Amino acid sequence: MRPGTDIPVFDLSLLRELWEGRVRKHKQRQKREQERITKSALAKINEQWQYRIKCRKLKSKEVTALQCYLERSALAEMDILPIVDTNLDSEDKKFIFELCGDKWRKLPEDLQDMTYLREWHIYGTKIQKLPTYIEEFVDLCVLDIPKNGLTVLPAEIGKLANLKKLNVNYNKLSRIPPELGECENLEKLEMAANFDLSELPFELSNLKKITHLDVAENKLGSIPICVLRMISLQWLDISNNRLLDLPEDIDRLEKLQTLFLHKNKLKYLPMSMMNIVTLKMLVVSGDDLTCIPSRISDDPKIKFIKLFDNPVTMNDSEDKDESIQQDEHEKEFMQTYIETLKDRDTAPTYTTKVSFSCLL
Repeated sequence: MRPGTDIPVFDLSLLRELWEGRVRKHKQRQKREQERITKSALAKINEQWQYRIKCRKLKSKEVTALQCYLERSALAEMDILPIVDTNLDSEDKKFIFELCGDKWRKLPEDLQDMTYLREWHIYGTKIQKLPTYIEEFVDLCVLDIPKNGLTVLPAEIGKLANLKKLNVNYNKLSRIPPELGECENLEKLEMAANFDLSELPFELSNLKKITHLDVAENKLGSIPICVLRMISLQWLDISNNRLLDLPEDIDRLEKLQTLFLHKNKLKYLPMSMMNIVTLKMLVVSGDDLTCIPSRISDDPKIKFIKLFDNPVTMNDSEDKDESIQQDEHEKEFMQTYIETLKDRDTAPTYTTKVSFSCLL
């Protein structure tokens, strides 16, 4: 850290007052609107646009605080349907299968005859396992199955040679089949919040085209060897696991651009991280961190963000439940805001080094 460098410190308790005021006003307007608008898909779309309008009024300093405060776990509570391109014509839509709702405990029987499908989007069901006949869907390129009751993935998933995206976030998986490493065209793999997932099979080293890997909110005690062999990896989220240190050969990830390490117990960052010249963003928990390579902390080309967790102790369970609900609403609000940044012509100006306290 350069001498004399000012580090902006943001206290989210100040932002909380702003959000709570806006939330109260929003709820009042929403109650009036619900009296004249039926519950429909159009009503939900309109609500999302109202969020966007509010978000565009925020200042650049608020943008920085929101980006740092954003947490992955809020996504588990958001009852949003899988995003499928609505601009597709009817000819393309016939190749997409969608299923949603907790009334489903198994897949419909006629699905096994639809081997021409290219995408599965299954969300929020109580389905515990995928059928072995999935191997017959040789044209499948997207398998989007988050927030179900899946406890196991079939070995036959390795037969999906054309699979490019696999999302099994927020399920109940305790292991990943090594056959998944045979999906040589896989580019995006998301396995966040399976909770009992403590290791990954070495066979995933064969995924040479993968650029995006999300294994946040699991029980990984170290970065798996297979991850260090994913030579094309550009985006890695291994936050909220049980990491105590990073491997010295982490610079094997020579194309890595974004790395999320927060909510672990890291005490230092290895000097080898300085060899990852492509790194653009690094997010860590600063509570226990004592040693940081100078290039990581001083390089203006790297957004180096340290999060400090200072949980508030509550004695009343009702107050605690209310606070959790408020936090979830705020996080959903922040998630919507971050998404709006992608639609802007120019990115907001903000500092690349941020240190603040999360008061949850």
